Amino acid sequence: MKLTTKFNLILILVLSVSFIVCAYFSYNILQKNAKREVVNNAGMMLEAALAIRGYTVSEIRPLLAEQMQSVFLPQSVPAYAATQSFNSLRKKHPQYSYKEATLNPTNLRNRATDWEADLVQEFSNNRERKEVTGVRQTPTGPVLYLARPIQIKKPGCLTCHSTASIAPATLIEKYGSVSGFGWKLNEIVGAQIVTVPMSLPVQRANEVFVTFMLLLIGVFLFIIIVLNVMLKQIIIKPVMRMAVAANKISVGKFDTPEFDESGKDEVAILSASFNRMRRSLQKAIKMLQQRSAG
Repeated sequence: MKLTTKFNLILILVLSVSFIVCAYFSYNILQKNAKREVVNNAGMMLEAALAIRGYTVSEIRPLLAEQMQSVFLPQSVPAYAATQSFNSLRKKHPQYSYKEATLNPTNLRNRATDWEADLVQEFSNNRERKEVTGVRQTPTGPVLYLARPIQIKKPGCLTCHSTASIAPATLIEKYGSVSGFGWKLNEIVGAQIVTVPMSLPVQRANEVFVTFMLLLIGVFLFIIIVLNVMLKQIIIKPVMRMAVAANKISVGKFDTPEFDESGKDEVAILSASFNRMRRSLQKAIKMLQQRSAG
Protein backbone atom coordinates (compact mmCIF):
# COMPACT_ATOMS: atom_id res chain seq x y z
CA MET A 1 0.00 0.00 0.00
CA LYS A 2 1.39 3.38 -1.00
CA LEU A 3 2.27 6.01 1.58
CA THR A 4 -0.33 8.39 0.10
CA THR A 5 -3.05 5.76 0.44
CA LYS A 6 -2.14 5.05 4.07
CA PHE A 7 -2.04 8.76 4.84
CA ASN A 8 -5.45 9.37 3.24
CA LEU A 9 -7.07 6.43 5.03
CA ILE A 10 -5.90 7.70 8.41
CA LEU A 11 -6.85 11.28 7.52
CA ILE A 12 -10.34 10.28 6.36
CA LEU A 13 -10.85 8.21 9.51
CA VAL A 14 -9.85 11.12 11.76
CA LEU A 15 -11.98 13.61 9.83
CA SER A 16 -14.96 11.23 9.81
CA VAL A 17 -14.84 10.88 13.59
CA SER A 18 -14.50 14.66 13.89
CA PHE A 19 -17.47 15.11 11.54
CA ILE A 20 -19.67 12.79 13.58
CA VAL A 21 -18.72 14.51 16.86
CA CYS A 22 -19.33 17.97 15.37
CA ALA A 23 -22.66 16.85 13.91
CA TYR A 24 -23.83 15.42 17.24
CA PHE A 25 -22.96 18.45 19.35
CA SER A 26 -24.00 21.08 16.79
CA TYR A 27 -27.38 19.41 16.23
CA ASN A 28 -28.08 19.23 19.97
CA ILE A 29 -27.01 22.85 20.49
CA LEU A 30 -29.17 24.10 17.61
CA GLN A 31 -32.18 22.13 18.81
CA LYS A 32 -31.74 23.48 22.34
CA ASN A 33 -31.47 27.01 20.97
CA ALA A 34 -34.64 26.45 18.94
CA LYS A 35 -36.50 25.25 22.02
CA ARG A 36 -35.12 28.17 24.04
CA GLU A 37 -36.42 30.55 21.38
CA VAL A 38 -39.89 28.97 21.58
CA VAL A 39 -39.85 29.13 25.39
CA ASN A 40 -38.87 32.80 25.24
CA ASN A 41 -41.72 33.52 22.82
CA ALA A 42 -44.17 31.69 25.06
CA GLY A 43 -42.87 33.58 28.09
CA MET A 44 -43.34 36.90 26.31
CA MET A 45 -46.90 35.93 25.38
CA LEU A 46 -47.64 34.99 28.97
CA GLU A 47 -46.18 38.24 30.27
CA ALA A 48 -48.29 40.11 27.73
CA ALA A 49 -51.37 38.30 29.03
CA LEU A 50 -50.50 39.31 32.58
CA ALA A 51 -50.05 42.91 31.45
CA ILE A 52 -53.48 42.84 29.78
CA ARG A 53 -55.01 41.41 32.94
CA GLY A 54 -53.42 44.11 35.07
CA TYR A 55 -54.51 46.85 32.67
CA THR A 56 -58.08 45.53 32.71
CA VAL A 57 -58.22 45.54 36.51
CA SER A 58 -56.69 48.99 36.97
CA GLU A 59 -57.99 50.87 33.92
CA ILE A 60 -61.02 49.16 32.35
CA ARG A 61 -62.96 47.76 35.30
CA PRO A 62 -63.35 51.15 37.09
CA LEU A 63 -64.77 52.68 33.91
CA LEU A 64 -67.41 49.94 33.67
CA ALA A 65 -68.38 49.87 37.36
CA GLU A 66 -71.56 51.88 36.93
CA GLN A 67 -72.75 49.91 33.90
CA MET A 68 -72.02 46.64 35.68
CA GLN A 69 -74.83 47.39 38.11
CA SER A 70 -77.42 46.85 35.39
CA VAL A 71 -75.67 44.39 33.07
CA PHE A 72 -72.66 42.12 33.42
CA LEU A 73 -69.85 43.14 31.02
CA PRO A 74 -67.27 40.38 30.43
CA GLN A 75 -64.84 43.06 29.26
CA SER A 76 -64.29 43.85 32.94
CA VAL A 77 -62.97 40.34 33.59
CA PRO A 78 -59.15 40.10 33.27
CA ALA A 79 -59.25 36.56 31.90
CA TYR A 80 -61.78 37.55 29.24
CA ALA A 81 -59.69 40.55 28.18
CA ALA A 82 -56.50 38.52 27.87
CA THR A 83 -58.22 35.71 25.98
CA GLN A 84 -59.94 38.08 23.55
CA SER A 85 -56.67 39.87 22.84
CA PHE A 86 -54.96 36.62 21.95
CA ASN A 87 -57.92 35.47 19.88
CA SER A 88 -57.25 38.51 17.70
CA LEU A 89 -53.64 37.36 17.37
CA ARG A 90 -54.80 33.89 16.30
CA LYS A 91 -56.49 35.33 13.21
CA LYS A 92 -53.04 35.72 11.65
CA HIS A 93 -51.23 33.08 13.70
CA PRO A 94 -53.69 30.25 14.35
CA GLN A 95 -50.96 27.98 15.74
CA TYR A 96 -50.52 30.27 18.76
CA SER A 97 -52.99 30.06 21.60
CA TYR A 98 -53.65 31.38 25.07
CA LYS A 99 -56.13 29.92 27.50
CA GLU A 100 -56.94 30.30 31.15
CA ALA A 101 -57.95 26.68 31.56
CA THR A 102 -60.15 26.23 34.62
CA LEU A 103 -61.60 23.10 36.17
CA ASN A 104 -64.83 24.84 37.17
CA PRO A 105 -65.15 28.01 35.04
CA THR A 106 -67.95 30.54 34.89
CA ASN A 107 -67.47 30.88 31.12
CA LEU A 108 -67.59 27.35 29.75
CA ARG A 109 -65.14 28.16 26.94
CA ASN A 110 -62.45 28.21 29.64
CA ARG A 111 -63.16 24.64 30.78
CA ALA A 112 -59.94 22.63 30.89
CA THR A 113 -59.48 19.72 28.51
CA ASP A 114 -58.00 16.46 29.75
CA TRP A 115 -54.35 17.42 29.25
CA GLU A 116 -54.98 20.90 30.63
CA ALA A 117 -56.69 19.41 33.68
CA ASP A 118 -53.58 17.29 34.24
CA LEU A 119 -51.49 20.47 34.37
CA VAL A 120 -53.86 22.04 36.90
CA GLN A 121 -53.66 18.87 38.99
CA GLU A 122 -49.86 19.00 38.76
CA PHE A 123 -49.86 22.51 40.20
CA SER A 124 -52.31 21.48 42.91
CA ASN A 125 -50.18 18.50 43.95
CA ASN A 126 -46.90 20.44 43.79
CA ARG A 127 -47.63 23.95 44.98
CA GLU A 128 -43.98 24.91 44.90
CA ARG A 129 -44.01 24.60 41.12
CA LYS A 130 -44.59 27.95 39.48
CA GLU A 131 -44.16 26.95 35.85
CA VAL A 132 -44.37 23.87 33.65
CA THR A 133 -43.15 23.47 30.07
CA GLY A 134 -43.50 20.59 27.64
CA VAL A 135 -44.11 19.60 24.03
CA ARG A 136 -47.34 18.23 22.57
CA GLN A 137 -47.93 16.66 19.18
CA THR A 138 -50.77 18.25 17.22
CA PRO A 139 -52.12 17.75 13.67
CA THR A 140 -50.08 20.82 12.61
CA GLY A 141 -46.89 19.62 14.24
CA PRO A 142 -45.22 19.81 17.66
CA VAL A 143 -46.11 22.75 19.90
CA LEU A 144 -44.48 23.85 23.11
CA TYR A 145 -46.69 24.81 26.02
CA LEU A 146 -45.86 27.02 28.96
CA ALA A 147 -48.21 26.93 31.94
CA ARG A 148 -48.48 28.82 35.22
CA PRO A 149 -51.00 28.21 38.02
CA ILE A 150 -54.07 30.35 38.62
CA GLN A 151 -54.43 30.67 42.39
CA ILE A 152 -57.10 32.59 44.28
CA LYS A 153 -55.00 34.99 46.34
CA LYS A 154 -57.46 37.87 46.80
CA PRO A 155 -60.72 37.54 48.75
CA GLY A 156 -62.34 39.90 46.26
CA CYS A 157 -62.26 37.14 43.64
CA LEU A 158 -64.62 35.07 45.76
CA THR A 159 -67.39 37.64 45.34
CA CYS A 160 -68.17 36.12 41.97
CA HIS A 161 -67.03 32.56 42.61
CA SER A 162 -67.75 31.44 46.16
CA THR A 163 -71.50 30.78 46.00
CA ALA A 164 -74.22 31.69 43.54
CA SER A 165 -76.24 33.35 46.31
CA ILE A 166 -73.74 36.20 46.79
CA ALA A 167 -72.61 36.49 43.17
CA PRO A 168 -73.75 39.58 41.23
CA ALA A 169 -77.19 39.08 39.73
CA THR A 170 -75.95 40.30 36.36
CA LEU A 171 -73.32 37.54 36.32
CA ILE A 172 -75.94 34.89 37.14
CA GLU A 173 -78.15 36.27 34.41
CA LYS A 174 -75.38 35.94 31.81
CA TYR A 175 -73.68 32.67 32.80
CA GLY A 176 -76.16 30.90 35.07
CA SER A 177 -75.68 29.52 38.56
CA VAL A 178 -74.43 26.01 37.75
CA SER A 179 -70.73 26.50 37.01
CA GLY A 180 -67.95 28.72 38.33
CA PHE A 181 -68.73 28.58 42.05
CA GLY A 182 -67.29 26.85 45.08
CA TRP A 183 -63.83 28.42 44.75
CA LYS A 184 -61.81 28.85 47.93
CA LEU A 185 -59.07 31.24 48.99
CA ASN A 186 -55.53 30.04 48.02
CA GLU A 187 -57.03 27.27 45.89
CA ILE A 188 -55.46 26.55 42.50
CA VAL A 189 -58.43 26.59 40.19
CA GLY A 190 -56.75 26.56 36.79
CA ALA A 191 -53.69 27.35 34.73
CA GLN A 192 -52.63 30.00 32.27
CA ILE A 193 -51.45 28.06 29.25
CA VAL A 194 -49.66 29.44 26.19
CA THR A 195 -48.90 27.18 23.23
CA VAL A 196 -46.34 28.16 20.60
CA PRO A 197 -45.52 26.15 17.44
CA MET A 198 -42.04 24.64 17.28
CA SER A 199 -42.13 23.92 13.55
CA LEU A 200 -40.57 27.19 12.34
CA PRO A 201 -37.68 27.43 14.88
CA VAL A 202 -36.94 23.70 14.43
CA GLN A 203 -37.01 24.11 10.64
CA ARG A 204 -34.58 27.02 10.90
CA ALA A 205 -32.34 25.01 13.21
CA ASN A 206 -32.33 22.09 10.75
CA GLU A 207 -31.51 24.42 7.85
CA VAL A 208 -28.60 25.92 9.81
CA PHE A 209 -27.45 22.42 10.74
CA VAL A 210 -27.47 21.24 7.11
CA THR A 211 -25.65 24.40 5.98
CA PHE A 212 -23.05 23.99 8.71
CA MET A 213 -22.49 20.33 7.84
CA LEU A 214 -22.08 21.13 4.13
CA LEU A 215 -19.55 23.85 4.97
CA LEU A 216 -17.75 21.43 7.27
CA ILE A 217 -17.59 18.83 4.48
CA GLY A 218 -16.20 21.52 2.17
CA VAL A 219 -13.55 22.46 4.74
CA PHE A 220 -12.60 18.80 5.26
CA LEU A 221 -12.28 18.23 1.49
CA PHE A 222 -10.14 21.36 1.22
CA ILE A 223 -7.91 20.08 4.05
CA ILE A 224 -7.56 16.68 2.38
CA ILE A 225 -6.59 18.25 -0.97
CA VAL A 226 -4.11 20.69 0.58
CA LEU A 227 -2.48 18.03 2.75
CA ASN A 228 -2.20 15.67 -0.23
CA VAL A 229 -0.55 18.37 -2.34
CA MET A 230 1.83 19.21 0.50
CA LEU A 231 2.58 15.52 1.09
CA LYS A 232 3.34 15.01 -2.58
CA GLN A 233 5.49 18.12 -2.97
CA ILE A 234 7.33 18.02 0.35
CA ILE A 235 7.79 14.29 0.96
CA ILE A 236 6.73 11.98 -1.87
CA LYS A 237 8.60 13.70 -4.72
CA PRO A 238 11.92 14.08 -2.83
CA VAL A 239 11.73 10.47 -1.64
CA MET A 240 10.96 9.24 -5.18
CA ARG A 241 13.92 11.21 -6.56
CA MET A 242 16.16 9.63 -3.93
CA ALA A 243 14.81 6.19 -4.82
CA VAL A 244 15.60 6.77 -8.53
CA ALA A 245 19.06 8.09 -7.63
CA ALA A 246 19.69 5.13 -5.34
CA ASN A 247 18.82 2.71 -8.16
CA LYS A 248 21.27 4.44 -10.49
CA ILE A 249 24.03 4.54 -7.89
CA SER A 250 23.48 0.85 -7.13
CA VAL A 251 24.55 0.02 -10.71
CA GLY A 252 27.52 2.41 -10.65
CA LYS A 253 25.97 5.52 -12.21
CA PHE A 254 27.27 8.47 -10.19
CA ASP A 255 26.39 11.15 -12.72
CA THR A 256 23.19 12.09 -10.89
CA PRO A 257 23.33 15.54 -9.24
CA GLU A 258 23.38 15.85 -5.49
CA PHE A 259 20.20 16.78 -3.66
CA ASP A 260 19.54 20.21 -2.18
CA GLU A 261 20.59 20.23 1.48
CA SER A 262 19.18 23.68 2.35
CA GLY A 263 16.77 23.80 5.25
CA LYS A 264 16.55 22.15 8.61
CA ASP A 265 13.63 19.81 8.13
CA GLU A 266 13.78 16.02 8.00
CA VAL A 267 13.86 15.92 4.19
CA ALA A 268 16.90 18.24 4.13
CA ILE A 269 18.66 16.06 6.74
CA LEU A 270 17.84 12.95 4.68
CA SER A 271 19.17 14.67 1.53
CA ALA A 272 22.43 15.57 3.30
CA SER A 273 22.81 12.00 4.58
CA PHE A 274 22.10 10.61 1.11
CA ASN A 275 24.70 12.93 -0.44
CA ARG A 276 27.35 11.86 2.12
CA MET A 277 26.55 8.22 1.46
CA ARG A 278 26.80 8.81 -2.29
CA ARG A 279 30.19 10.53 -1.96
CA SER A 280 31.50 7.88 0.44
CA LEU A 281 30.36 5.07 -1.86
CA GLN A 282 31.87 6.82 -4.86
CA LYS A 283 35.26 7.22 -3.07
CA ALA A 284 35.19 3.60 -1.93
CA ILE A 285 34.56 2.36 -5.46
CA LYS A 286 37.42 4.54 -6.82
CA MET A 287 39.80 3.17 -4.20
CA LEU A 288 38.85 -0.39 -5.12
CA GLN A 289 39.32 0.39 -8.79
CA GLN A 290 42.78 1.90 -8.09
CA ARG A 291 43.87 -1.15 -6.06
CA SER A 292 42.63 -3.44 -8.79
CA ALA A 293 44.56 -1.46 -11.39
CA GLY A 294 47.74 -1.47 -9.27
